[in-house]
Amino acid sequence: MHVVFVEPCFPANQREFLRGLLSTGARVSAISERPPEALPRQLREGLFGFERVRSVVDEHALADAVRRLAQKVRVDRLEATVEAHVLPAAHVREHLGIAGTTAKTAWLCRDKPAMKEAVRQAGVACAASARVTSVEDAEHFARDTGYPLILKPLDAAGAAGTHRVDDADGLRRALAELNVANGREVAIEEFLTGHEGFYDTLTVAGKVVLDFACHYYPNVLEAMRTRWISPQIVVTNRIEADGYQEVRRMGRQVIDALGIWTSPTHMEWFFGDRGLKFSEIGCRPPGVGVWDLYAAANEIDIFAAWAHAVVHERVPFHTSRKYAAGMIALRPDRDGTISGYEGVERMRERYGEFLLDHHLPPPGTPTQDVAGGYMANAWVRLKHPDYDRLRAILDDIGETVKVRAN
Repeated sequence: MHVVFVEPCFPANQREFLRGLLSTGARVSAISERPPEALPRQLREGLFGFERVRSVVDEHALADAVRRLAQKVRVDRLEATVEAHVLPAAHVREHLGIAGTTAKTAWLCRDKPAMKEAVRQAGVACAASARVTSVEDAEHFARDTGYPLILKPLDAAGAAGTHRVDDADGLRRALAELNVANGREVAIEEFLTGHEGFYDTLTVAGKVVLDFACHYYPNVLEAMRTRWISPQIVVTNRIEADGYQEVRRMGRQVIDALGIWTSPTHMEWFFGDRGLKFSEIGCRPPGVGVWDLYAAANEIDIFAAWAHAVVHERVPFHTSRKYAAGMIALRPDRDGTISGYEGVERMRERYGEFLLDHHLPPPGTPTQDVAGGYMANAWVRLKHPDYDRLRAILDDIGETVKVRAN
């Protein structure tokens, strides 16, 4: 089998997907915006072929690169794991007759109004939502649904570009910022209250073969807009418990409804006083290093598991569910440059045996905006066999480790 992987060089964890593919024994080629020297030597030397293009989302350039690689040996799979690359890869796949995620499925996993309509038709509960193409459309939806509301770009990943609006003035400001008056289409939906988490899978031939459940503390919008909060993402090792069966059923329903075949998936959900509600799904792995947490919590090479799914349509790995794992983002106390840290030695003394890794940018490093995400500044990752104990440890780290800036 000849597998072509799109963009192995950036971001850095893309190298792990390439490593996984190389471990399967398949011929592996790569297409990148960067030169092959951007890869570590052992990965670079394992490649069957390499093509550099100006942009991997330029579908014509991507297709031409695949054709050049196919002159050596027929291309059997074309794989992409970055949100922005999934749809272009699907279009090229369809154009060249390569098996894999269809363009329709990739589009449904990007276009949020179409996604929600498809899952509603399959009987999955989700927030009231619509596609709006004008200010008048949005105002009409607001009158029918009421506030608060959420507005986001159709193809946004996570909370990128997302606005919560609580009244008519806020709606007008958000619509202006999103440029709706000039014809940009956006998604609008009712704001769901409750606890937010996500359910991720590795799916082979439409069947879930590995799955994981995570929790946000606090919910994403609050985390991305509040400096003093040290937000957490925590992987449970209790997913086999009865309390998770509903979200696992929902995940399988959504996968069926959208026609997802052999792919990773990342599905966001809310649970509140109106029950469990579907939020959105991506036909890709989660971001911010969450797959590293899955690997550590379950004693599994998840990148090799994904690669075996692609190459062999089977996964010879099993999740141990031995550990819960989590990450906590540590924000600088102000914008500027990092001047130092407090509480790091105490953290190491107390919890060193549970630490997986951490990132503490050195003094003098410019700070990043809070909205930049969970890994924008400092962060710490840990695992522990007891979920509740891990949560307590993360809370303690958030209270005691301080990032100072000036």
